[in-house]
Amino acid sequence: MQTQDALTQIRLQIMWNRLISVVEEQAQTLIRIAFSTSTREAGDLSAGVFDLAGRMLAQAVTGTPGHINAMAASVIHFLAKYPIGVMREGDVFITNDPWMGTGHLNDFTVVSPTFRKGRVVALFACTSHVVDVGGRGFGADATQVYEEGLHVPIMRLANRGEMNETLLEMVRSNVRTPVEVEGDLYALAACNEIGSRRLVEMMDEFGLESVDELGEHIITASHSAMLVEIAKLPRGRYDNSMRVDGFERDIDLVASLTIAEDGIDVDFTGTSPASNFGINVPKSYCDAYTSFGIRCVVGPSIPNNAGSLSAIRVKAPEGCILNALRPCAVTARHVTGQMLPDVVLGCLHQALNTGVLAEGTSCLWNPVFLGGHGLAGGDAAFENATEFAVNCFHTGGMGARPTVDGLNTTSFPSGVRNVPIEVTETICPLIIWRKEYRTDSGGPGTFRGGTGQIMEVGNGEGAPFVISAMFDRVKHPARGREGGGLGVTGKLYLKKAGTAMQGKGRQPIPAGDSIIMEMPGGGGYGDPFDRDPALVGIDVRDGFVSREAARQQYGVSVDGEGVVDRVETERQRALRAAPPEGPARPRS
Repeated sequence: MQTQDALTQIRLQIMWNRLISVVEEQAQTLIRIAFSTSTREAGDLSAGVFDLAGRMLAQAVTGTPGHINAMAASVIHFLAKYPIGVMREGDVFITNDPWMGTGHLNDFTVVSPTFRKGRVVALFACTSHVVDVGGRGFGADATQVYEEGLHVPIMRLANRGEMNETLLEMVRSNVRTPVEVEGDLYALAACNEIGSRRLVEMMDEFGLESVDELGEHIITASHSAMLVEIAKLPRGRYDNSMRVDGFERDIDLVASLTIAEDGIDVDFTGTSPASNFGINVPKSYCDAYTSFGIRCVVGPSIPNNAGSLSAIRVKAPEGCILNALRPCAVTARHVTGQMLPDVVLGCLHQALNTGVLAEGTSCLWNPVFLGGHGLAGGDAAFENATEFAVNCFHTGGMGARPTVDGLNTTSFPSGVRNVPIEVTETICPLIIWRKEYRTDSGGPGTFRGGTGQIMEVGNGEGAPFVISAMFDRVKHPARGREGGGLGVTGKLYLKKAGTAMQGKGRQPIPAGDSIIMEMPGGGGYGDPFDRDPALVGIDVRDGFVSREAARQQYGVSVDGEGVVDRVETERQRALRAAPPEGPARPRS
């Protein structure tokens, strides 16, 4: 009997692994055939398989937490409108509702039933960010969701294999890039189709009539495994807050994290109210990044599914910026929502006293550039300008980790890739004149914060164009941990005019000028004076740290030949001169 149970467990594990490979192929299909650079180049997407109750059984490794974890809660909304009994083979369902999908109108979620032997056995879902949905465009300027673009309620994208041409015509007529957007909708439907084919092949191979038993095993085992990991943590409540730039005012993100026997609860009571602009966060997106932040530390090796996610419960008061209600503007919800892992990691750092990375840039620095008539209030110079809309994914530095430096110019927590400049220059008249590391942007520490980058962008036609900025950490820097220093804040300005620009909002770049974006760095970890001098020398050699900063922040002198030596700094002299009963050695 024990042998039979062991063999059953092995068989279930093999099928579980196979299911994960199925959804990974689903995601790779979407990447290969997508039209938008955000999906094809940056990987801003999600893919997964669900049981007939709408519970996520497996997700592709490829994808962002905001898409994956929010999509995990979206399929039940589709089932509420289209129950399993009304689904037919070839049906495909779609929505971009921010409160039923993944947080803003630019994300389309597509759900498709998988049929085997004439009945539905599973559901596949996927999400990707499309470059444009009309309205004011991808940006934070709108004051209500109605201004932000075309809203598609949950409806059929395909009916028994026939695409909904009325819907596609409506989409084409409302967006600036109709070919790319329509192509992405076909790609979303196609990737679900591939997932369905591979699942049916798997069921045939293993002789499965349904995935119910496998699904129950996945969810139960994952939830139990999370409770085991949570049991290793000290019980109690841990509070943390973080101030970020906001739009019209600073925003305070306040969290209380409670570790209990049956899971982890996060309460955002005390967080600032909703903004008047499009940086508000629907609850599903708040849940998504809160859960991800915890999962970075608690049970990171446990597969992500409905079972593991159910061990984390999130509360955010209605009307706060993390639970914004319709009709709040939400297009730039990532600017706020992607800060949440830093907030909850700050709570976990108190519980663990180690093992938690410092704060980083966190939100993406993904500018949207637009060209064409009317963008600058009727400026005649815009009349003959080429019309374009392009979304470039880039970022600053990641926070330092407890035993290693922060990653440079790496998107955390979203995980999306930087879009190659050659791709951007191919699809629009922009020229990226400069893209390089930003010296001294990473916070000093025993382990240095990740370095940001500097980009200079101009219009190759010499015409004016517009940036829709959605940036944070311009006013409030990433904080270090355990004595690590602050990361450097970001800034953006016109090259010729020298005019400083705002971190959020649509702003023109005059004809013949270019915009320079200096992206933030991550916070440091540990006392900078404990950093290995040889590593400081390497940082100077590689341009991450200047010689002056090496001397002042690390107490290390690096000469022109790369020779490294310790020096006495003003801080050290003050410490040496302090009386024995004086204050303890301060932290940077």
